[in-house]
Amino acid sequence: MTISMYAASVPLLKQMLQNLDAILRQAEAHARDKKIEPAVLLQARLYPDMFPLVRQVQIATDNAKGIAARLAGVDIPSFADTEQTFEELHARIAKTLDFINTIKPEQINGSEDRHVVVYKGAPYEMQFQGQPYLIHFGLPNFLFHVTTAYAILRHNGIEIGKDDFIGKF
Repeated sequence: MTISMYAASVPLLKQMLQNLDAILRQAEAHARDKKIEPAVLLQARLYPDMFPLVRQVQIATDNAKGIAARLAGVDIPSFADTEQTFEELHARIAKTLDFINTIKPEQINGSEDRHVVVYKGAPYEMQFQGQPYLIHFGLPNFLFHVTTAYAILRHNGIEIGKDDFIGKF
């Protein structure tokens, strides 16, 4: 039995975005309980040359909507990267999930050979077929940023673990 492109993409994107939203809620509660200014967590990073938490969430949502849109052959919605609060990050995740929920299986299934372009224009343009894009670039990039957001929060004392990262499915 084979797995469809939709089954290999959209359910995972939704699961991980929902889990990211949940761990951000835990971070909010932690900040409130420990009387930590939320901006401290939102601007936290693992290393000085890495993006802070807020940017990790922005990039993760950009990747999620990009994967769904590219595989479905539709335009990627553009979101301004202006979030500075947990509330605004929750709204961005919700807006991303709302978009992903508009994508139907029949739009993505059969996209294994669809021409996908990432970073249009020189010098960074990358061209793929749908399945290699999903497996070798799209999902790894998405999961990198979700994982990094998780790691930033864990590193800053938020009591989360693997079950929070994986979530319920």
